[in-house]
Amino acid sequence: MKPIRYKKEMVDEFLRDGYWTQELFYDFYERNARELGDREALVDSKYRVTWSEAKKLVDAIAISWVDLGIPKFSRIIIQSPNSVFGFLARIAAERAGLISLTVYPYLRQLELEYMVKRTEAVSVVIPNVYRNFDYLEMYKGLQEQFPHLQYIFLFDDEVPLNAPGRTYSLTSMAKERVKKPVDKAKLEERRLDPIWNISLLTTTSGTTGIPKLVEWPAAPRVCTSKGRVDIWKLTKDDITMAIAPHAGGAAGTLTYFAAPIAGAKTVMLEEFTPEDALALIEKEKATAIGVVPTHLIRMLEANPARYDLSSLRFIRSAGGYLSPQVAEEAEDAFKAVITSDLGTQDKGSVSGCRIEDSKELRRRTVGRMLPGNKVRLVDEQGKEVADGEPGILYFRGPHAPAGYYRDEELTATVFDKEGWCTTEDIVKFDEGCLWILGRAKDMVIRGGQNIYPAEIEGLLNEHPKVSSVAIVGYPDREMGERCCAYVIPKPGESFTFKEMVGFLKGKKLAMFKVPERLEIVAEFPAVGDSGKINKETLKKEIAAKVGRGE
Repeated sequence: MKPIRYKKEMVDEFLRDGYWTQELFYDFYERNARELGDREALVDSKYRVTWSEAKKLVDAIAISWVDLGIPKFSRIIIQSPNSVFGFLARIAAERAGLISLTVYPYLRQLELEYMVKRTEAVSVVIPNVYRNFDYLEMYKGLQEQFPHLQYIFLFDDEVPLNAPGRTYSLTSMAKERVKKPVDKAKLEERRLDPIWNISLLTTTSGTTGIPKLVEWPAAPRVCTSKGRVDIWKLTKDDITMAIAPHAGGAAGTLTYFAAPIAGAKTVMLEEFTPEDALALIEKEKATAIGVVPTHLIRMLEANPARYDLSSLRFIRSAGGYLSPQVAEEAEDAFKAVITSDLGTQDKGSVSGCRIEDSKELRRRTVGRMLPGNKVRLVDEQGKEVADGEPGILYFRGPHAPAGYYRDEELTATVFDKEGWCTTEDIVKFDEGCLWILGRAKDMVIRGGQNIYPAEIEGLLNEHPKVSSVAIVGYPDREMGERCCAYVIPKPGESFTFKEMVGFLKGKKLAMFKVPERLEIVAEFPAVGDSGKINKETLKKEIAAKVGRGE
């Protein structure tokens, strides 16, 4: 299956400049099996697998799928909790020439109906029952709706008697098949081209509730993963740990994509509790963990001082906003640095902080552009801004996907013919780093003066009573727009308008930027399942209040 938007000129450029290679992710498993064979590669509560064993199991799963007659380029959905065989299934799909879509365990019928139908998936890999939910029963229903969904593979060692035909135990199949010789030539015939074949699909979070699917050949993902290995200084002696689900970027970027390139081991936490996460870091001597901010906050509340976390080197927090105060508390408690970066599933990776960057740069910026990325900043009319001035970020480079799955029209709305796209962030360059000032659509224009929400949010988040803040604009007859601060106070605290104004004045913020309304709330609306604040909902809410004269 050929990528939607890649052109020969673009491919030649990225190959010539050394950003894209002919490597697949399986190639790193093969190299690690050869060079680090007896070292542990993947660990969960049930399995401890070396690189040599992992490579053999991957081959065994892949050849089993081929021998079952699953055609090359077939789509396979992997709905997996954090587990060794979840990782092995993903890499085996690539090895067998299948196109994998790895999704969160918490997705249910509505989202999966769309994905199964859209991809015309031939097979799925699932648990039978997980967290008291019957996945097998759900997929039996999906099979009745979509006859092309022929095969079900379970992470369980046994297949229930009520399972439909063509249901197999992935674990038992792999353990039996690994004892027999594998025809490597048959697998090599199925090898995906790292550039000209789609190898995996990812999902985006959206306001509609139904995610979009994004096409990825291996080359851009390998390129980005190498960039992350560099800025995180990952080596074969690192022990990465997936606390967040590996299906998402928060943990998946670190563990599934980057760790094998460095030869680093990965440990998986299947069921999150803060105590179990902290205990596993201590037990396995993890050096790097992948979390979403909620995990970090809950681990802080669980008193990390009771655990030996001295092995921890850095924390990759993504998938939602991490306030500076929480980042500060976490660095003090864990004695590990917290990284920040910029990227999206449908536009690719843009930049990232290095672990040796100063605290200010890691808190206030999203780091330097990743290798090969070109950038330009423009105003609202599309004209490039002067050096040092803020502008809307446009970028182009080897870290971007091939577009939306089989949808050239939608892809063309995001990428132009030369590959440029925008994150819609308003940014400035300083000290070689990207400073995020806000989203273009979130910028507030008050009396002709631009107000960038992220600037005010960053300051208010330093207030000792503030847990989280979101700045939005609301309509005003005189000024066009004014600013409202939505604030979640810390537990047991109250926060007043007078306190807010006084604090921001003390920060020497220009008066026109000081919010003219304060709304105290218990929680923020989120965009889909991303954890990101849905500012559109907040804008509608405050506009309605103002309209009613409240």
